[in-house]
Order: sequence, then structure tokens, then C-alpha cells
Amino acid sequence: MTEAVRPTWFQRFLLPGLAFKAVVIGGGYATGRELAEFFLPSGPCGGLAAILVATTTFSLVCIATFLFARATGARDYRTFFKDLLGPGWIAFEAVYILFVVLILAVYGAAAGAIAQAVFGAPAIAGTLALMAGILMFVTFGNKAVEHLFEYVSYLLYAVYALFVVLAFSSFGDRIAAGFAQPAPSEGWLVGGVTYASYNLIGAVVILPVVRHLTSSRDAIVAGAICGPLAMVPALLFFIAMVAFYPGIETATLPSDVLLARLNLPLFQLLFQLMIFSALLESGASAVHAINERIDRAWERRRGVALTHKARLVIALLLLVGCMLLAGRFGLVALIANGYRALAYLILAIFILPLATIGMRRILRGPAAPTGADPAAIS
Repeated sequence: MTEAVRPTWFQRFLLPGLAFKAVVIGGGYATGRELAEFFLPSGPCGGLAAILVATTTFSLVCIATFLFARATGARDYRTFFKDLLGPGWIAFEAVYILFVVLILAVYGAAAGAIAQAVFGAPAIAGTLALMAGILMFVTFGNKAVEHLFEYVSYLLYAVYALFVVLAFSSFGDRIAAGFAQPAPSEGWLVGGVTYASYNLIGAVVILPVVRHLTSSRDAIVAGAICGPLAMVPALLFFIAMVAFYPGIETATLPSDVLLARLNLPLFQLLFQLMIFSALLESGASAVHAINERIDRAWERRRGVALTHKARLVIALLLLVGCMLLAGRFGLVALIANGYRALAYLILAIFILPLATIGMRRILRGPAAPTGADPAAIS
């Protein structure tokens, strides 16, 4: 009988935050558009306060989510919501599928735009490249996806750090002047909470990686780290954007404004590579969550886990449907028009029940030992 391998410090404390970061960055502020939308309207100083609010909200929700997952033994979103909502769990699945259709379609379009801008290639080439990358990782399950989170994180944090260094060296005086100028700071609380509400779904999407948590302390520490890991790059990006405030908040792609001012073609190429990588890990996270949900149900019914081939087929069907077909049938536009309504539904069927029913369950403690599951680490 083989002895269970104890999870590493990285798996217990950093991996959940890196996975959560993948959902937040790839799904939103990689180009700076969401920073301009939710934070800059409150001015430079108000924007910093809004970022702090979003960071704190992320950490608190992740802590509660991880504690509830540990208390119930949930390692996929279906199990999580069956324990939280009972028969109402199907409501979350319906909303989540709509979100997945939207975000994967958006990621596919973004990858196509990168291919056109950087290489002059047809947009479909970038979309197919992103699909191929996602398939390559999700086919092989948890370990492959976790390695993706780790290695892309090195690139992402390094590029953002270099970005802010170059920004300060090129127009640091403008950044200081931007923070010094008088500006309205109202609305920072609403901006921070609203932004966080769009991304809280990430706490549930990343449930497959919380299998490494071995105690409630692990869940609290890992959850607390999620907020800063997701928002430190946003903070660095926001500081650089202040150099061109006011004005940059109306730009379609604030990142392009800053990169043009830097006038460094090689760095611009590196930045586009980073954005593509962020799309890759975020897309892989969304698809992997669905694969894991199906795997758990399949294992309960058939007694065996999904094969790599089955994971590949499920992912391929999902990606073709979302990235290549959904937009043509108008489904993406339909969902996008109701995006805010979907976000409010997430608050109603996830955050509110978690803060009430979930907290009562958390206080009862774990129902069974929840150390790392050797069978799941494959």
C-alpha cells in the first residue's frame, strides 16, 4: 500500500491563489479596460481604495469558499452547490454554463485579435491556437492544469513588474503628477464591490485545486492570499495608467496607449504574449472545471474516472461550440446583453447562501478527514 504524498507548501498556499488569479486576469483586466471602467472613475486615489476593496472582497469570499469546500468535501462546483443549495444547485450550473459560453467566445476573439495585430495572421489562426493550447492542458487533468497556472504566473508577474519599471523610467514624472492633481474620489466603494462581483465565480471555478488543503488553517491562509495574488498586477497596471489620467479611461485598450508611449516593439510583443498566456490559463481553468464536474459524476455512476480521451472530446466540443459557433448564432450577444443580470444572479445564488447557510455549515467543521486525495493527484 503506497503512502499518501503530503501536499507541498506551494500546493497548499500559493496554488489556489494562482488559479484564482488566472480567472480574474484572463477574464478581465489584462488589457486595462476593466481598470478604466471600475477604478479610474473614482480618480487616482479613489481607484487605489477601490482596488483595496476588491482585493479584500476576493480574499474573504475565497476563505469562505475554501472552508465550505473542506467542510463538505466538495472538489467540483456541482458537489459544492448541491451541499450549499440542495436541489437549487441546478440554478448555478445554468448560470455558469452561460458565463462559460460568453468568456470562451470573448477569449477566442481576443486571441484572434492578437494574431492579427502581432503577426498579421487571420483572426481564426489565433483562435485555433488558443483552442489547441487549452486542449493540450485540460486533456491531462489536474497536474497539467496546475503546472500551467504555475509557469504562466512566472511570466505574468515578471511582465507586469517590468511594465511598471519601464513606465516609471519613461514617464514617472507624469505618474507622480497624476496622483498629485485634484480629482473626485467618490464611488470607490461601489466600484470595488461591483468589480469584485463580476469575478467571484472564480472562487468556485478553481475548486479542483483545493484538494491539496489539509486543514482549516490552510483554507484560511490560501484564501487570504488569493486577493493580493489576483490584484497586485492590477495595482501595478493602474499606477502606470495614472500617468495619462484623465483621458486614458476612455481608451478602448489602455494597454495599447501605454505601450505606444513606451515605444519598445520587443516589449510590446512580450506583453501580447503575456495576454495570450493569461487567456490560455483562464480558458483552461473554465474548461477544466466542467471536466472535473463531469468526472465526479461519471466516477460516482460508473466507478471509474474519465479517460484522457474523454476529457479531450468534452473540451473540444465545448470549445468549438463556444469559440466558433456561439457568436454566429447570436448566443454571445444575447448573453452579453444580460451579463450584469448574470452577475447579480451569482451574488444571489452563491455569495448570499455562502454567507448564511454556508457559514453555519463551516462552523460545524469537516464531516470527514480532508487531506490530499492520492487518487486525485494524477
